[in-house]
Order: sequence, then structure tokens, then C-alpha cells
Amino acid sequence: MLNSLNFKNLKARYIKIKAENHINAPYWHHAAGLPSWIFADEVIIDITISNPTLQAKKRTEVDIMKVIHDNVYEKAKITVNVKVEAAAKPKNEIKGSPIPGIQNIVAVASGKGGVGKSTVTANLAVTLSKMGFKVGILDADIYGPSIPIMFDVVNERPLAVNVDGVSKMKPVENYGVKVLSIGFFTKPDQAVIWRGPMAAKALNQMIFDANWGELDFMLIDLPPGTGDIHLSIMQSLPITGAVVVSTPQAVALADAKKGVSMFMSESINVPVLGIIENMAYFTPEELPENKYYIFGKEGAKNLAEDLQVPLLGEVPLVQSIREAGDYGRPAALQTASVLEGVFETITRNVVQETVNRNEMLPPTEAIKITTMAGCSAVKK
Repeated sequence: MLNSLNFKNLKARYIKIKAENHINAPYWHHAAGLPSWIFADEVIIDITISNPTLQAKKRTEVDIMKVIHDNVYEKAKITVNVKVEAAAKPKNEIKGSPIPGIQNIVAVASGKGGVGKSTVTANLAVTLSKMGFKVGILDADIYGPSIPIMFDVVNERPLAVNVDGVSKMKPVENYGVKVLSIGFFTKPDQAVIWRGPMAAKALNQMIFDANWGELDFMLIDLPPGTGDIHLSIMQSLPITGAVVVSTPQAVALADAKKGVSMFMSESINVPVLGIIENMAYFTPEELPENKYYIFGKEGAKNLAEDLQVPLLGEVPLVQSIREAGDYGRPAALQTASVLEGVFETITRNVVQETVNRNEMLPPTEAIKITTMAGCSAVKK
């Protein structure tokens, strides 16, 4: 008697069941030695499908019964147990492919303006270059580009170069850092009055129509806040991770928290490498051991602990940082200075967090928002 057949982990449109006899009846049978036959009229089939609709379940059951009745035994008693295994719910993002030649893309963001995001970006870039990395900066702050001033390249213009028969922009380079900014294409006193699509188009040109070459790190100086430019960048580029800059004061921290939340949202899903606290304390030149916490103490540290992200370091409020930025020579280039050591520590932490992220997580790819859920203020 045939009791049951078990098919484990089997995926098929149809299952063919064939019972054959290859031996004679056993010695204890009254017809021992003679050919034997198998008699079975009951078939029980357990099958798993991914379509949860009632029509799919019924169609599966009818098809199986029809095949057995037509090809095996028309009077067979058939029981079909249909189990539905729901497919995984798709995310509101579609992944793209990494850009050849660029190993790591780090977005530098801030919840609000005036916290020193561009200053931190410039000093991170020159410190990475001093460490031997190949570095580029994409100034994505369309409405307030500062990077050309900080690198003393305001009057420079990207040149056109021929790459495999295609004309591309050659980024401006200074201090070992390649730079592209919308500031190269506008007059210093000219306001950029563009809607989102126009700004996104300009950014895509600086990304894809430029000959960046081989880069270990591309730093993106994002505009303050969370908005259209951020989405455009993250739809175009596979961001390795994000660094959020804030001051210790409560107003800045509240907006920084929103910035971190944006990167961690389901539709964006970009790892946050950590938080940098700028203007952490003031130390007078004549009293180098004293620290005055003008904007509050350890605000970013507490925020980092609450959000469970690393605190990458603290940058003091020092006049020479401002002067260095205004004169187009980032403060991290001041050899054997306190500021050089501060930015070296922060940069090492950024590099280490990037290494950790690359070891623990799969490569980040460009995202594509496919529903309005990615733009919703309230998760429903």
C-alpha cells in the first residue's frame, strides 16, 4: 500500500506522480513469484504558492486534480492542500550600481545653516589628501556654494577634456583635492534662483559629465536641512555614508536630529557614519588650557548617544579656522597646530567608520524613490 510521498522545497507548475512495480510479489504472498500490481486511489498533495488570491488557490487545486484524473486515474480521490507563502513586501527604493572609479562617497550634512558644514567638509578633504587618499569635493550647496572660496579657486573654471571621444569637465584642483561647484558657473554676486528640477539637472551634470578619475573619497557638501537637493543626490549617487555636523546648542541639535532621521528613513536608508560637533568650546589664545562652552556642553555627544551613532569629534571655536576659510587655505593645513591634530583625529574616525561600514554592510547603491512615501512627513 502506498501511504504518502513527501516533496520538500519543491517549486513547480505541475508535479508528475508515477507509481511503477519492478519486483514480483514477496514470498509470504499467495501469489509469490508472480508479477505484482499497485492499487491506489487516494492522492493527497500539499503545495505552496506565492499568489495569495482566492482565484490562484482555486486554479492550482483544479489544475492538479485535472492532471491526475486525465493522466493517472479518473476516479482517484484527490485532496489538495494549498498553502500561501506571501512574497516579501517590496521597499520604496530601487537600487542602482556603483560609479566606477569612486570608492567611497560621503555626504556631509547639517540640519540647519551656519553650523560650519562647509568648513568641516573642506578640512576633512585636505586632511584625507594629506593622509595619501585621492579626494574630491562636490559642492552640492546650489544656493550658497562656499567651497570655491575655502579652496581659493573662486576665479578658476573647469576645463573641457576629451575622454573616450566624449567631452567632460575637468574638476578644479587645489591642495590635492578635486573640486566642482555651481560657484564656478555663476558670478560672485549672482543669486541662483532655480526650482528643484533645474538644480537637480545641474548636479547631475557635475556628477556624470565630469572626469573625476580615480577617487578614494568623494565628499559631498550638501545644503542645510532636508529637501529636494538631498533626494536628487541620493537618487543619483551610491552614498557610502553620511556625516552630520552640528553645534552644541539645542536649536541646532533639534535640526541635526532631523537630518540623521532623514538618512535613516526606510526610503533613504543611508548609514550615518557619525556626528561632528563644531564650535564645541572656545579657548582663548592667551589661556590655552581654558574651555568656555559658549553654545552649550556636549550637546552633540548626548545626541549621538541617543541616536546610537558615533561622535566623530569636536572642533573648537577658534578665530584662525574662520580666517583660514576666508583666505582660501583650510585650517587643517596649518602644520603642527592644535587644529591640525583636531581634524586628523576626526578624519581618522571618519575613515575608520567607513571601513567598519564597508565590512559590516553591503555596498550602498543609488536609490530611487518609487512612491510618495519617501516624501511623507508622517509614517502611515
